[in-house]
Amino acid sequence: MSAFHRSASPGSPPEPNRTPPPPTRGTALRHQLAELRGPDVPAKALDARALAALAANPGCRRRAILDGAGVDKTALASALGAPSAFGQSQFALTRGNAFEAKVKADGGAELLRLVRKHLDPGAEPAERAAVPDLSAIGPEGRTARTALALREAGEAGGWVLLDHPMLALQVAGSPAFLEPDAVVVHPDGSWTVVEIKSFPMLDGSADPAKVGAAARQAAVYVLALEEVAARLDPAPRVRHDVLLVCPKDFSNLPTAAAVDVRKQRAVTARQLARLTRIQDIADTLPEGTCFAPGLPAEQLTAAVEAVPAAYAPECLSACELAFHCRQRSRAADEVTTLGRAVRAELGGLTTVEDVLSAARGDSGDPDDPAVAALRRAAALRAEALSAQGAMCP
Repeated sequence: MSAFHRSASPGSPPEPNRTPPPPTRGTALRHQLAELRGPDVPAKALDARALAALAANPGCRRRAILDGAGVDKTALASALGAPSAFGQSQFALTRGNAFEAKVKADGGAELLRLVRKHLDPGAEPAERAAVPDLSAIGPEGRTARTALALREAGEAGGWVLLDHPMLALQVAGSPAFLEPDAVVVHPDGSWTVVEIKSFPMLDGSADPAKVGAAARQAAVYVLALEEVAARLDPAPRVRHDVLLVCPKDFSNLPTAAAVDVRKQRAVTARQLARLTRIQDIADTLPEGTCFAPGLPAEQLTAAVEAVPAAYAPECLSACELAFHCRQRSRAADEVTTLGRAVRAELGGLTTVEDVLSAARGDSGDPDDPAVAALRRAAALRAEALSAQGAMCP
């Protein structure tokens, strides 16, 4: 008789159970996301820039699952035949890296001087600062090492500069690992996020759109830092005034300004809470769905279309798949191509043809405020055109 069917003799100890335990929910989700990403396709890290853009459009399940699975959306968009020009050029990246290295030179002396000047003028001069080693294996290891360094910095006192720390933030039930340019620990134990950008400050001010984007990105780091602080007793204060460091005028000399990100932090926290859990989205996908860029275009298109999107013109400046989603939205005659504000005003009218039909009086409930407004607008337009025609010889 086979050993697998042999019964234990009376009084003998029971044979050990060799059945492997079922995978935990977290392990199962990671395996599921790896299958969506494709075999042997490395995951693309979800950075704060992408996370801020995701929070700005929490209703887009397509972006949530692609970012959660670590799909390279730039490669995916090219494979779908709708490449996007979204992103920084190699020249801009090189220039930004060179400027950041200049700011952090000499143990971050200039950076700490700017922090003290703009955020903590009453603190002791930052003549010397500790710069702990944050190296570790993997993002989880670096996150743990960063948390330990922050705790030790609060206990030691004095100025401490954390260069490229690693933070973690739960996004739709899945961890996202974030890497700010720097975090400074003040002598009073409080923490400040530092954002270093390569766009200039001219006469003390910078492009408002770029400053707004940097503030939203920094707000994500503030949220992640608050989670680290909440695990300490007593919890350190995470400052809501972040330091934005940029080149001064047309030089390569650093200058800085304090940016209050309380509004961006509140909006980002609320939007991230609205995101549908990645596990729930993944469970609705057809079996075998895969977003690997090497697959045929038809298969990739079917996989992408299996996840609902929430396209708006604002996506063109924030998402690599925006051109693809715009093409599909236009082909479906959706009113979302006109913008979120217009879509919100139209209520249940989801296509341009529905809007035109309601305006003509061919369809729609007359008691619907949107339909009534469209018919009134159509009547005013017809009246204006009639009056113009009457005035012409």
